[in-house]
Formats: sequence, structure tokens, C-alpha cells
Amino acid sequence: MKIDIWSDIVCPFCYIGKRHLELALDGFEHADDVDIVWHSYELDPTIEAVPDTTLVEKIAAKYGMTPEQSERSQEDIAARAAEVGLEFNWREARFGNTFDAHRLVHLAAQHGRATEAHERLMRAYFTEGVAVGDTTELQRLGEELELPSDQVRALLAGTDFADDVRGDEEQARALGISGVPFFVLGEKYAISGAQPVELFEQALAQTWNELHGEAGAVSTDAPKAQDAHDHGPSCEGDHCSV
Repeated sequence: MKIDIWSDIVCPFCYIGKRHLELALDGFEHADDVDIVWHSYELDPTIEAVPDTTLVEKIAAKYGMTPEQSERSQEDIAARAAEVGLEFNWREARFGNTFDAHRLVHLAAQHGRATEAHERLMRAYFTEGVAVGDTTELQRLGEELELPSDQVRALLAGTDFADDVRGDEEQARALGISGVPFFVLGEKYAISGAQPVELFEQALAQTWNELHGEAGAVSTDAPKAQDAHDHGPSCEGDHCSV
């Protein structure tokens, strides 16, 4: 069973939603038969690679918040992440352009390591304060993932997988996806946002039964976003809401 996921590296609810899915898969008897396919999604494709402002300053300026209000919003998200064992060091977070990071994930996918790459890049950003728009850092992380260093270097110096990233984003627009994370299970069942673990468990079982049980034929057309479950916590643009 395939699970397609649209996600951005610097999206906190994408990190949380990823972990919710993983926790659901831990108890899913057919987990070994699940194939996860990552799709690129940029929350802010116009931002510079490594901005000279902090995440709190950026959010405060964008939405007319006080620094204190912006800090509280990040503290709330960090608390949600901690509930599932994730560490969000928002004070050190270096928000920036993720286009090259997504290209690196596509390279990793060619080597069967897309999920590992997505996890490593997210941990670098959320926990370690790494600027994931910095090509030097991406080269280091790519090599840490045991990707061929010459391929990573060529990717970062050129345009490899740029069309793949843009293709993912065009597909998201065609599906009506306006925020992430967004999950499509078995090309049949859509989940929008970082929904609770229990919902993922239900969706996994339901989708598996309909694909392999007596529910009849399954359409090969992926569901539109409006067919998804009620929206859970998600990010749209450079704003994250619950």
C-alpha cells in the first residue's frame, strides 16, 4: 500500500504528522507492505536561502505580532512536538529556502533513502539549528546519509531534480492542497494536517481493507483535498495554525 506525503522540511506540523503516522505504523500488522513516497512542498518558495532574521522575528513581522506573541506560538508548537518525543529548539531555528533540500530528498529517493533523508533534514532544522538552505550544510548532511558525495556536490551545483520538485508542487495544486502535511493512503483516502495517531490507525486499517478486502475496485485517481478528513494542525504559506 502506497502512502503519498506532501511535506516541507521546515514545517513543524509535518514533523509531528510524520511521527503520528510512524506511531500508527508501529501497530499496523501490514507495515512491512507500506511504501512511503515523499513529495516536495515549499511553504515559502520566495525566501532567501539563509535569512538574517530569526524565526520569531520573521513571524512577528509577517503577522503583526509582538515578539512575545510570536514566542508563545513557537512554545506551543514545541510542546506539541515534545508530546511525541520530538525536540523543537525554535530559538535556534534558521528558517530558509528549502528548494535544494527537497532536491536532496529526491536524490536520496534514488538510493532508497528518502524517508531517512526527510527525517535527518527535519532533525537538523528543528533540533540542531542547521540552516537547511545552506548548500555546505546540505553537502554534509547528504554525505552523512551515505549518498555519493560527488552526486550531492553535482546536485547542489546544478539543477538536478528541480523538475521533480516543481512537478510535486504542481500535483499538489492540481489536488487542491493548500497546506501541509497532506497524506494520501492507497490513492484513496486523504488526511490533511497532523491528525491524531488514532485517526492514522483507523485510516491505515480502512484503506488496507478496501484495497485488499471485498470493498470492490479502487479508483486509480488520487482524492481531491476537499475529500480529505477535517483539517488537522497544518502549515500554509509561512504560517502554522491549529
